[in-house]
Amino acid sequence: MTATILEKYGETRLPRYTSYPTAPRFSPAIGTGAYGDWLQQLPGNDPVSLYLHIPFCRSMCWYCGCHTTITRQDRPILDYLAVLHDEIRMVAARIPHRLPVGEVHFGGGTPTIVSPAEFLALAALLREHYDFSDTTGIAVEIDPRRLTAEMALALGAAGVTRASLGVQSFDPVVQKAINRIQTQKQTAEATDNLRRAGVSGINFDLIYGLPHQTVQSCIDTANAAMAMLPDRFAVFGYAHIPSFKKHQRMIDEAALPDGAARNAQAEAIAETLTAAGYRQIGLDHFALPGDDLVQVQEAGKLRRNFQGYTTDNCQTLIGFGASAIGRMKDGYVQNEVAPGLYAQHIASGQLATAKGYRLTAEDRLRAEIIERLMCDFSADVGAICRTHGVDPSALLAGNGRLNELAADGVVTIADGVVRVSREHRFVIRAVAAAFDAYIDQSNRTHSKAA
Repeated sequence: MTATILEKYGETRLPRYTSYPTAPRFSPAIGTGAYGDWLQQLPGNDPVSLYLHIPFCRSMCWYCGCHTTITRQDRPILDYLAVLHDEIRMVAARIPHRLPVGEVHFGGGTPTIVSPAEFLALAALLREHYDFSDTTGIAVEIDPRRLTAEMALALGAAGVTRASLGVQSFDPVVQKAINRIQTQKQTAEATDNLRRAGVSGINFDLIYGLPHQTVQSCIDTANAAMAMLPDRFAVFGYAHIPSFKKHQRMIDEAALPDGAARNAQAEAIAETLTAAGYRQIGLDHFALPGDDLVQVQEAGKLRRNFQGYTTDNCQTLIGFGASAIGRMKDGYVQNEVAPGLYAQHIASGQLATAKGYRLTAEDRLRAEIIERLMCDFSADVGAICRTHGVDPSALLAGNGRLNELAADGVVTIADGVVRVSREHRFVIRAVAAAFDAYIDQSNRTHSKAA
């Protein structure tokens, strides 16, 4: 990638496009009433996905962009779990029939901060109100430093099929700079315990662009992580937004790499993983041949949602917990972010919805184009528009952003098909933004959920 393209289209402040429209477009105009109506209208035969947010950690990682609270005590966690149980029952009561479940994702925070018995009770409550099958996927985000052998066994007993372990970097200098000291031994032991418990799917998360990080330290981390044989990697760029996440002010900005160095780190990790046999999935995921992600990508059916690239093709996502986002046929809803406000809603017998967004026909069209670009690095805009009953020229003609990308050689446009050149895939979000009707109206600083 040329320095000019990188400088012009650097995308650290563009959305990740895990949804469209993105979270900054959500409004209090969509509240508990709309969400209640949408729940009642859910069809009984379509599988849904469930997301449960556990917003607690024992210590703060200074790079973190998640909604989480630091607690040394168990009481706030126990109180929160009681509210979460009540919300699960309340939402189930609003749905006129039991729904089949395709996927479940426990996110955080640190979901495994709860005790083994508490996790098993939470999983049992979900099964009490929803229909699980042998093909239901259950994924959990894990901090390897906090995972006990007993908790690993509980995850296996609960039917967890995939664990996503935060690694970030094994460089001790970087770890000190981000307040996350995590040894390779801790990570290997957590991975071994999970596999012994029957959790066969293992993901590792890596981050580039961290303070004091170098290309060589990124390569060394990737090699050390691959020695543990995870099925998948997710490789993210650190987004430094101290005005939004105040704990990031603890990071020395002078130690952060510039755009060219960030790009070199990302490319070095990608080259290291692909040289070892991992297939690149979309912008920032990697998977071993034969993995479900590879299969759906080859079939042109890769999806993108709030967890990134996924095989999940459920049209409905029900979110539980503070800050959790749900996706219905008609739009998005998000719960109150602050655990206290979330608890107040549930205690009053109301759904915890704080804001949301009602999708328009144009939103659905643009969302499909953006998803295909993010997943395939190409989109047949003409064909997609025709399925929506729209003239493609409405999105292609006079599209200044897209024309500029084409003039710079980032994309080609032929017969209504937009393709991103291989050497410029790193700026795919800039291409997606060319089809974002709201990009000039929104603050370009986005949270993890954007």
